[in-house]
Amino acid sequence: MARFLRDYWFLTVSVVALIVGVTASANGHKSIAITAFAVSAAVGLVLSIGWVVAAIRQGALGSDVLAAVSILATALTSEWIAAAVISLMLASGRALETWAEGRAHAQLGALLARAPRTAHVLSGDGTQATVPLNQVEMGSRILVRSGEVVPLDGTLLTVGTFDESALTGEPLPVFRGVGDTVASGVVNTDGGVELNTTATAQNSTYSALVRLVQQAQAESSSAVRIANRWAVWFVPFAIVAAAATWWITGQRAAAIAVIVAATPCPLILAVPVAIIAGMSKAAKSGAIIKGGAALEQLARAEVILLDKTGTLTHGGPEISAVAYAPDVDPIWVGELVGSLEQQSPHVVAKALVGHALAQGCRLSNATDVHEEHGRGLTGTVAGHSVRVGQPEGPLPGWGALTNALLVSVEVGDNTVAIYGLDDPVREESVETIRNLRRLGVKRTIMVSGDRTDTVAAVAASVGVDEYRAEFRPEQKLELLRAERESATGTVIAVGDGINDAPALAAADVGVAMGARGATAASEAADVVIIEDSIGHLAIALDIAQGARSRALQAAGAGMALAILAMGLSAAGDLSATAAAISQEFIDASAILWALVPAASRLKAAGRG
Repeated sequence: MARFLRDYWFLTVSVVALIVGVTASANGHKSIAITAFAVSAAVGLVLSIGWVVAAIRQGALGSDVLAAVSILATALTSEWIAAAVISLMLASGRALETWAEGRAHAQLGALLARAPRTAHVLSGDGTQATVPLNQVEMGSRILVRSGEVVPLDGTLLTVGTFDESALTGEPLPVFRGVGDTVASGVVNTDGGVELNTTATAQNSTYSALVRLVQQAQAESSSAVRIANRWAVWFVPFAIVAAAATWWITGQRAAAIAVIVAATPCPLILAVPVAIIAGMSKAAKSGAIIKGGAALEQLARAEVILLDKTGTLTHGGPEISAVAYAPDVDPIWVGELVGSLEQQSPHVVAKALVGHALAQGCRLSNATDVHEEHGRGLTGTVAGHSVRVGQPEGPLPGWGALTNALLVSVEVGDNTVAIYGLDDPVREESVETIRNLRRLGVKRTIMVSGDRTDTVAAVAASVGVDEYRAEFRPEQKLELLRAERESATGTVIAVGDGINDAPALAAADVGVAMGARGATAASEAADVVIIEDSIGHLAIALDIAQGARSRALQAAGAGMALAILAMGLSAAGDLSATAAAISQEFIDASAILWALVPAASRLKAAGRG
């Protein structure tokens, strides 16, 4: 917010001062005009010097150097209109970038508000109080309600079932008994559970991952922006050209005009405009890019590391196979199962109810419902005694169901159906991998904490180049570092879980699946996909490449015209003021070209 206010205040002062100066000059009030132009020049000088100092501290040479030299030179020679025009250009460029970054962060607000910040602490008499996490002592008894994220590591006092995919990559719910430990960051998918905390907010599993993220961000390379890469050669070239003009012609005014003509307007305005246009287009397409540097880096993607659960797969159990006993009506079974399971908040129950509704089953009320935590439900539906849960023993005669999770349906003493559940691959995953190759990505690597056989099957299904299974967050970091050392382009990491956050922070660009992913991943990432589809990764990459291409083209054409203006200035055909005004025409041309949408390379793949 402070940067936003500062940059827009500078822009406002610069605009008002320039208007006052032009108006006063037109009405013959020379002293007022000079004062107004001087105020505008002072704004530009303060801005440019501040950016130059910041660039020097980062060991970089920016395009702002020439702007500072130009303003100073024109001010010393009383070319006040030229100084004011350059200042306005500077203030406009920086305000544009601040606006774009602020807009990107604002759109993330809703996504980043989901991290647990309180815990429900139970006292000895059973009363409950909601307490900030940093005030919960180790050994406290807390309640975690259904659907809530476990806020602190602890030991279970009651049994429960948890979605641990954000930490481990295991997509199916895991049953934990009394005395088992649970880590902060997993989701309670059952009814309310109680636990004794074994860590504080400072040393919990979640906090340890946050620290790992901070360390990863510290080692993440800072990209050299397009404008600064151009400035590395253009700044010395312009200074030498101005010095040569002065030495050859002996005309100080001509040398100053050369410097003014060399002011890198296309770099300061046209490049940000192209990048901002790309960021805006990506946001409309479901991907929030947090800054121009992230877009530029994304456009150069060479290697992409992809998480499995929740990224290439849906991240939750779905019914993929059903076997029925002979002469059993599937609709009848679905009505029994759906009627009973609608009484449970369990994630598997939701999948079973959804399947029944999709079949067109009519659900009724179940009575005498009893839940065996980690085992299943029993109850009475339409006069039938029904049990739905894990098979109790072998299932001879039911075929070779190889699903990750099996659920049996028993009516009375007879097993009437077996449901097989898996974490299904997203329909768009295969096409996304193909699109990434179309866009120049050389290697795609799937990295997951899940079991090797499951990871291998998904890798073969979606067509990635390589895969790694049973990887912890630290191992993902090691792989990322190795890839960055060997890659000539950028290395992108994509994920949705807490365990992905360190890799997202350390990557050249981290991409988070923000629609259903963990807050830690969205906070650590440079790009957040806000729609629940991995297909938006290829779309964002396509847009980033188009925006970067437009930025390079606008910069190239603009700098070529600037060199032409420098030549005319050296020959005495353009004064400093005329050179500044010519730069505005050059700038307008470059900006218009930067705003022309780049053709999509995914149209052949069905994107329209």
